[in-house]
Amino acid sequence: MLLALVLFIFVPVGEPRLEETWRGLIVAPEFRCTAYDIDDYSYPQSIENEIIADLGGVYSPYTGEWFMDRFETDIEHIVARSEAHDSGLCAADAATRRRFARDLRNLTLASPELNRYEKRGKDAAEWLPTKNRCWFAHRGIEVRKTYGLTIDRREAVVLDSVLAQCETTEMQFAEPALVVDPRAKQAYDEELCGPYKNCTEVRKDHPRGVPEGHCAYQSLMDRDKDGWACER
Repeated sequence: MLLALVLFIFVPVGEPRLEETWRGLIVAPEFRCTAYDIDDYSYPQSIENEIIADLGGVYSPYTGEWFMDRFETDIEHIVARSEAHDSGLCAADAATRRRFARDLRNLTLASPELNRYEKRGKDAAEWLPTKNRCWFAHRGIEVRKTYGLTIDRREAVVLDSVLAQCETTEMQFAEPALVVDPRAKQAYDEELCGPYKNCTEVRKDHPRGVPEGHCAYQSLMDRDKDGWACER
């Protein structure tokens, strides 16, 4: 009886445990506290111009590739939207989710194949870029800090291993390769003009939508009036 009393006094029922932290982040398993809806994390296609300006060109730091034009790349979230949702944004308000989805610190460019089939919603424990791993690790940590996101133990271990080998976390740029005249690419794109009845038909030929000025652009399909029709 005496032992039970002592334990009750010094370890009160419901007392919170000390949280484990790593580089200023709380280490915790991913948890989906509310349903994930990608529409809660929407962004305008026009933000791609800001990403390109920030990068100094149509460049993917993940692979060190320079692309001919923006039609060859996807907008890519360094910390994936679904990952952020399961790391704390599931409890955030709508404005915070939109701000996260449009935060240039978390946006870069990647080829559609890499963005849609390789990385997708994976975290660093499941996927790392072939280039700029130090930049990728550092940027992901800073984004998580900004939005108060947690990190799971496996990802923390992987990122710690990456950062232990880094001399710098600045983005490294490859030398631009010789590219085809963009006017040739534009001429090819504009062969696919339609006519299209709806966005489903447009996306069969133009998965990322079409910009104003393209022959397939129709203002009625540009619902948010951002200069892109049928963007995802």
